[in-house]
This record gives sequence, structure tokens and C-alpha cells, in this order.
Amino acid sequence: MAKIVCVLYEDPVDGYPTSYARDDVPEITSYPGGQTAPTPNAIDFTPGELLGSVSGELGLRPYLEGLGHTFVVINDKDGADSEFDRELVDADVVISQPFWPAYLTAERIAKAPNLKLAITAGIGSDHVDLQAAIDASLTVAEVTYSNSISVAEHVVMMILGLVRNYLPSYQWVIKGGWNIADCAARSYDLEGMTVGSVAAGRIGLAVLRRLKPFDVKLHYTDKHRLDPAIEEELGLTYHESVEDMVGICDVVTINAPLHPETEHMFNDAMFARMKRGAYLINTARGKICDRDAVVRALESGQLAGYAGDVWFPQPPPADHPWRTMPHHGMTPHISGTSLSAQARYAAGTREILECFFEGRPIRDEYLIVDNGSLAGTGAKSYTAGNATEGSDATA
Repeated sequence: MAKIVCVLYEDPVDGYPTSYARDDVPEITSYPGGQTAPTPNAIDFTPGELLGSVSGELGLRPYLEGLGHTFVVINDKDGADSEFDRELVDADVVISQPFWPAYLTAERIAKAPNLKLAITAGIGSDHVDLQAAIDASLTVAEVTYSNSISVAEHVVMMILGLVRNYLPSYQWVIKGGWNIADCAARSYDLEGMTVGSVAAGRIGLAVLRRLKPFDVKLHYTDKHRLDPAIEEELGLTYHESVEDMVGICDVVTINAPLHPETEHMFNDAMFARMKRGAYLINTARGKICDRDAVVRALESGQLAGYAGDVWFPQPPPADHPWRTMPHHGMTPHISGTSLSAQARYAAGTREILECFFEGRPIRDEYLIVDNGSLAGTGAKSYTAGNATEGSDATA
């Protein structure tokens, strides 16, 4: 029998929900491009429930304990004396989330001789030291596409929020004011602006599709150029590099995975290439941006606004400067963990576990590392290496 350690975020401050704002969520059976949504043999939850917190348990306990496995769900994940460290030493499987990542560093992997499988309940496995996973012949898998559209919707929301100066305007209402001039002084129309996406994979392409009706000029850069038919359909202009693209953009949205090639890609030098007064949206990974360079760009006015829901490390310390920098629209890492998305990433986590325990191949789309090398989606999206350095700051 196996031991599965699952690290999830805390329940709501008022307790686990006993009712919800809606009675159901739409059922999504396939994604753009034809990939099917997760297809486990069964699920033990109701779609639309809060599954990503500790009491939700991803709906996995009846399934795993029914097979005789040990299932440990924890929240304490940071520091050498964390519950995660204590439970990891004899774990066979670790399940973690991008929103509340249990950083699986080389040191932690070395202390877990039984570990065979690391699952990301969601998408983005940079909280795992992929080079260490390769060296230890671990399998790393994630529920690819499960929350890509969720994130794309969040990106569009944040673009509009910054450009239209929504959050400061809302705050005037909360304060009891009617300060129209204060609200309008930083409010613009998105129409006619030039928007560029750093990467045009599942999320980036979904963002571009959703922005087309806003009558903006759309640009993108990616290692893998899109089909000419898609470029023509959306009116896309392709750039060979990020550096070539950012100088003409009023809005830049980052939709690339974090790996050694993208770490701190947006630094002082990159911001200097951008138009003064551009907006930057980052729902990809916090470490793609240099933390302090973002603050400097906002304070100097080089950036008109920065919004995102990704930080490094996660959760960020109370004194993280992104909490207090000017003209920001930051949220906790929530873009991909809507109740709608949770139904899919919980089902996908179970599908991966079913394959693992039944000796069946895990979907190629879900694989990041397998058999000692990058595999599946991982081979297309990541480069080998380690992006977890500095994660110990969460302690």
C-alpha cells in the first residue's frame, strides 16, 4: 500500500462552506483543440464544491482509503520542521498545488527515498526541482489544460481593471466618495491599443482569442510559431523574441512557464525596452519578473500598472513589496482555482492516480518528467533545471 501526502490551502476563515452561491457549474467535456477533460473512472465529489482547501481534500479520500492507501492532507508546508517535511520521508506520492506550492526541492527529494510520483493539482510544476526529479527518476505530472481558460479569463479581467482604473475607482465608492476626476485621471480605453502575449500556448492563445473583439492590435512571441491560419484568423503579428515585441506594446501579458530560460526575464533592462506607461500582466509565475525591478518601474512611471496573481515565493511574506507598490492590481494566486476549475483539476488528479495505481500510462499531455527526462508537455514547455531556489523564504 502507498502513502499519499496532499498539500492544500487553508479553509475559508469562516469555515468550510455549507452552501454555495450557485447550485452547479457548467460541465466541460473537451477543450479547444480537442483534448478531452479529465476522465477518471469515477469521482466522489459534487462539481462546484470547494475541493482545493484542506477540508475539500480534492475529493480523494474515499477512493484512496477504499484501496487501502494512507492519505495525509496537510497545510503546513514551509520550513525544515514543517508537517510536510515530516510526512514526506516515507511518502510514495506527493500532491501539491500552484496556488499553495509545497516546494519539492532537491534536498527534500533526497530525503524521500520512496517517492515515485509528484502531481500538480492544476498546471505549472515549477515548484518541483525538475532537474532533481529527472536525476531521481521521479514522475512529475500535472492536469494540463484543466484551468487554462480560467486563467485566461483572469488575464482579460486584470487588463481591463488596470487600463480602466477599476480598483481605485471602486475604492472611492467604499470610502463614500464621488471622486470622478480622481478616477478618470488614470482611465483609458483598451480599444486601439497594442497587446502582446509572451507565449501563445493554451493560456496565451486563449487570451488572444478573448481580446480580439476589443479591437486591439494583437502581437505574440513564442518558441513555437502558431499555424498561419490562426495568425490570419486573429490578426496576429509574430515576433522572434520578447525583446523585439515589448517596445511596441501598450499591454504585455506573460503566459509562459517558469524555467531557467524565463526566470527574471522581466528585469530593469526589459522594462527599459517597454513603452513608458505600458501595463504588465503576469498570471504565469512571479519569478519570471524581477521583484524589485517591478517596483522601480512602477515608482518611476515606466510602467503604468502591474497586475497578477503569482508571487515568489508563495505565499509571499507580509513585507513583500508587491503588496504596497503603486498602481498594482495583485491578488493571491486564485486565477486557476475557481470552483469551476477545481472540479476539473480534482478529477484530473484522480485520473493520474488511477493510472499510476493500475499500471496504465499517464496521458502524455499530463507528463512533465518521466523515465529520467522531460516528457510529454514538459518536453515542449520546460527546460531542465531548477527554479525553486529561494523558496525557503516562505518560512
